[in-house]
Amino acid sequence: MSAGHAHKLYRHARTPVHALPPHCKIAAVLAFVLTVVATPREAVWAFALYAVLIAAAAAAARIPVAFLLRRLLIEIPFVAFALLMPFVVPGEQVHVLGLSLSGPGLWGAWNVLAKGTLGVAASVVLASTTELRSLLLGLQRLRMPPLLVQIASFMIRYGDVVTDEMRRMRIARESRGFTARGVRHWGVLAKSAGALFIRSYERGERVHLAMVSRGYTGTMPVTDDTPATRTQWTYAAALPLAALAVCLTGWTLT
Repeated sequence: MSAGHAHKLYRHARTPVHALPPHCKIAAVLAFVLTVVATPREAVWAFALYAVLIAAAAAAARIPVAFLLRRLLIEIPFVAFALLMPFVVPGEQVHVLGLSLSGPGLWGAWNVLAKGTLGVAASVVLASTTELRSLLLGLQRLRMPPLLVQIASFMIRYGDVVTDEMRRMRIARESRGFTARGVRHWGVLAKSAGALFIRSYERGERVHLAMVSRGYTGTMPVTDDTPATRTQWTYAAALPLAALAVCLTGWTLT
């Protein structure tokens, strides 16, 4: 179940956030995201306070601002979708900078952008302070179905294996002078994809046989069963509790 290396999002550091047990951080981030989603979109000030909370957590984890912003680029497709909403959502029209836009569409776009960005930012902070192996152990401690935890573990491991195999095949092609430049090279790429599938399948069979020979019975052993202390849970709960106070205030004032 362990992964032998840290993923690209993880930043090694010695901070209180890094030291928290993974299941505490997962529960805290999930509670924070649910609280953000439950916040009324009209409470614009509340989302600004949520951003301050995320910034404080990132600062406590010593995550550079540039690193956090680069990882937020993953939500660009959702940003593009949100930018279309004022033009396609029916409703009362308002004029902004000379453009006739839908009022409900503007609120919908704001809702998607604000809540989506905060959710992605919280996930980036979690991934930056927790190794993949620890995330999987945290899910197991939170009583996630063991089969799903194993599927996630194998998916991560074989994702790296397949990616590395693709890189080696690309280097082999390029060392023989091949460079894909058009449709006439699609046949070579299709054959490479087929070879990649066969190699990955065969490697999966070998790994499964190796696991069975070492006593694998369908469940992965728990390598770290140390419970979290009350202090650690209290520290992790600071983020969602502060967000909950903001959310309740937002509902009271709107």
